[in-house]
Amino acid sequence: MRTLLLLLTLASIDWTPVRPDYEWSFPRDHWAHEGYRTEWWYFTGHLGDRFAYQFTLFRIGVVRERPDFSSSWTATSLVMGHAALSDLETNEHRFSEVLYREVPLLAGTGVFPEPRIAWTRAPAGTDGIWSLDWNGEGFDFAARDAGRGFGYRLRTRPEKPLVLQGPGGFSLKGEGGGAASLYYSFTRLATEGEIEIDGKRFEVTGESWMDKELSSSQLGPHQVGWDWFSLRLDDGRDLMLYVMRAEDGRVDFASGTLVDAEGKAEYLERTAIEVEVLDHWMSPSTRARYPSEWSVRAAGLDLRVSSAVPDQENRSRLPRGVFYWEGAVRIQTPEGAAAGRGFVEMTGYGEGNRPPV
Repeated sequence: MRTLLLLLTLASIDWTPVRPDYEWSFPRDHWAHEGYRTEWWYFTGHLGDRFAYQFTLFRIGVVRERPDFSSSWTATSLVMGHAALSDLETNEHRFSEVLYREVPLLAGTGVFPEPRIAWTRAPAGTDGIWSLDWNGEGFDFAARDAGRGFGYRLRTRPEKPLVLQGPGGFSLKGEGGGAASLYYSFTRLATEGEIEIDGKRFEVTGESWMDKELSSSQLGPHQVGWDWFSLRLDDGRDLMLYVMRAEDGRVDFASGTLVDAEGKAEYLERTAIEVEVLDHWMSPSTRARYPSEWSVRAAGLDLRVSSAVPDQENRSRLPRGVFYWEGAVRIQTPEGAAAGRGFVEMTGYGEGNRPPV
């Protein structure tokens, strides 16, 4: 991952900037967008009461134009995949990753309107591919890692309409507009399929959250990472919060969206968001110290959010790979009553661990 960051820095590439007047076109915009530095398709969810999962495919631009070499192995982009599964009964968390050049036989992105959106070969030692497809209504995706002993094949359909995150889908990540993304979500996807763990198969149903972001500058120069919340409340509302952190740990910028039960979005300014860390967990592997419990106040909501499993840290096994915490959380009222379920992603914790975006 650090090698990738070095390549992106040295290349001095004129990547396409995101703009607030972008004209969305669906379903076309579910597919890849050349010219932007990074793009990801991101799914998290709960499958019954026992399992929670993450599946993400990234397209990472390396050069704007294909090198003038007479080889089919030249590439303008990389495709990276992350897959994780948490067992909320046993507190076990499994993580797998792949990273390949976008070339035939290794990885690729599809062309609208073909069903395949993106794919990559499975990890070494595992037959097949990781894939993301459009099924005409929602998304189908699959990932498997024989070495890590898990996999899943899931099918989704929307329970709420697509929502743009930020006015026009332009999601600011800092003051001045330099750090921003084009961002939309399906906050509730009915989900069904199959999980495999150590050779055992489980038929599952549940609910997922899908994010799509494109960006050429996700972090400002003085920001080190973000805390991202996707909270599905039992009353039918959904809350997304993006909290950007500065080098000294303070909140540098924050934004959010409250989606009502019918799918109508209310955009939240920084002044309407208050996130207070109540407890921490330290990784025994990386020594990174992450928040593990929060008080979240936004748009009249007063919530207590806590990790469902302490160790849901995704640790890359690639040379000098990054690590981040991505996991299922419980949502309660201040009095302790159950109020929903969700996911939290925390990046940039630990020494020298700034995300390469």
